[in-house]
Amino acid sequence: MENSENKSIISTGGSNLAKTEKLLSITQRILSEIKPKYESVRIGNQEWMTRNLDVDRFRNGDLIPHIESDEEWIKAGENGQPAMCYYDNYPDNGKKYGKLYNWFAVNDSRGLAPEGFHVPTNHEWTILMENFYCDEIAGLNLKSVDGWEGWEDKDGKIQNGNGDNSSGFNGLPGGLLDYDGSFDGIRNFAFFWSATEFRNYDACYRILGSSIFTEYKGSLLYYVNKSVGASVRCLRDD
Repeated sequence: MENSENKSIISTGGSNLAKTEKLLSITQRILSEIKPKYESVRIGNQEWMTRNLDVDRFRNGDLIPHIESDEEWIKAGENGQPAMCYYDNYPDNGKKYGKLYNWFAVNDSRGLAPEGFHVPTNHEWTILMENFYCDEIAGLNLKSVDGWEGWEDKDGKIQNGNGDNSSGFNGLPGGLLDYDGSFDGIRNFAFFWSATEFRNYDACYRILGSSIFTEYKGSLLYYVNKSVGASVRCLRDD
């Protein structure tokens, strides 16, 4: 009798376990099919995200190493390993400015950009700028309407550093993390990676500045060390 009861309990337990596993499998499948939506804007023939990238995983699901110490950030750069962080290691900064990534994360074969998007090349950044008449108009049109520090002109007057965002691009001044682990430039500069490599240690990027309205247009000769942590703004695939 005792053995019969035990068998009944085991049988019931196994049945419940099977149901739980099936439910978990269904839940995982549903979640995998739910894709996050990213707001974007059409500028000329391109479609750009309107926020800085804030993902913590590569497209294949692998975690991007989140580094908070100067020593580990330097080591990742020296070893050519992908890394990301929040400005000042303060997660609340990510809510507005997204994360900062080194170029090894940008160039990782697992894919940094979400499905349907990619990190733009330097040439694709140039195409974006060609929608505007000059650098000054580009910078003003691309920058967000708030969040930029004011700047002092030659007469000592404080000028508004914000843009008018007439493009809808909503450029945000997220600053950067230098190759030595030091943070700089939040609310004064936006540094955006391109997917274009310049040479072994450097890659091309673009800058928006607070102190002037211009977009530092920069050709292929405008580059920085791949170990630097900068913002990423993605472009929709053709």
